[in-house]
Amino acid sequence: MNRHRRRRRILISALAVLLGLVLLGVGGLWWGTNHYAGQVQRISGALPTTPSSSRPVKPPEAGKSLNFVLVGLDARSDLPTTGDAAKGPLWAYGAQRSDTIMVLHLSSDRKQAYVVSIPRDTWVAIPGHGSAKINAAFSWGGPPLLIETVEQYTGIHIDHFAAIDWSGFKSLTDAVGGVTLTIPDASYDSEQQRHWTPGTYTMDGATALAYVRQRYGLPGGDLDRIARQQNFLRALMTKAAGQVSLTDPFALSRLLDATAHAVSVDDQLSNSELRDLALSLRGLGTGSVTFVRPPLGQFVTIDGQSALTLDPNRAPALWKAIGTDRLAAWVSQYGNRDVLPTSVP
Repeated sequence: MNRHRRRRRILISALAVLLGLVLLGVGGLWWGTNHYAGQVQRISGALPTTPSSSRPVKPPEAGKSLNFVLVGLDARSDLPTTGDAAKGPLWAYGAQRSDTIMVLHLSSDRKQAYVVSIPRDTWVAIPGHGSAKINAAFSWGGPPLLIETVEQYTGIHIDHFAAIDWSGFKSLTDAVGGVTLTIPDASYDSEQQRHWTPGTYTMDGATALAYVRQRYGLPGGDLDRIARQQNFLRALMTKAAGQVSLTDPFALSRLLDATAHAVSVDDQLSNSELRDLALSLRGLGTGSVTFVRPPLGQFVTIDGQSALTLDPNRAPALWKAIGTDRLAAWVSQYGNRDVLPTSVP
């Protein structure tokens, strides 16, 4: 498989982090010895080193809410030992673009979580590099530049960073015994050379990866792929939550182990901080997680590139709601247009 195709093995960036935090909160007892927290890889230098005066300030009304930038990529999958895929180098200049970018917002009371996908073709200003598609920020400057770009574009203060590799995504799916999803319409993915027929599928890790990667053959292209990614994450969380509610420590152990080995987080999250965060999420159920796509503007051609703009009248309200921890009110007012629907392509 050539390098171009390897770069396109992009997965759900929020998958392991959000799922892991919820599950680890439910299974907080397992964290007594920091065993699983200690297995989570730390990314050195992931957060920006720019002066705090040049970054957005979290306002008082944001309280103790937290914002993560989450990415999915397959750079670590080239290691000979696939079981250690998450331990490889996260980023090398120009080596990969993160085609999946999400902002995870955890409310101050930890009773609500919101996953906001930023389309990879969104045209933004990238500090020190002019303007380009947002996924170029990771290619040119790794996690710090991506965070700076998101902060500058949205005005949101980002607290942490997390990443997951594609083999980790498959392992998590297999750890819960597969996930069941319904596909409403037939399609053909010319890139993966795969036909999808209408029906209900119980997907293992490999099938799930093909599902969330598809954009060719879908009427909305990359935007439909975003909906599929969020749809799968929603289904996976529901399946996993159902499993950990049972008195099966071995199933929980397998899931926690798969999560810990798939996830990488910034090195500012110590074992105790990660454990405390997980425990604070014990009251967060799958019905308390809302999946959002930012209000879209227009598809444009810039310097010969097909790019996307966001709605200049509506998107700022979303960013402000995230930054001030008032997303519940935003969803109540605008959610009928931008919240993930029950059925997706």
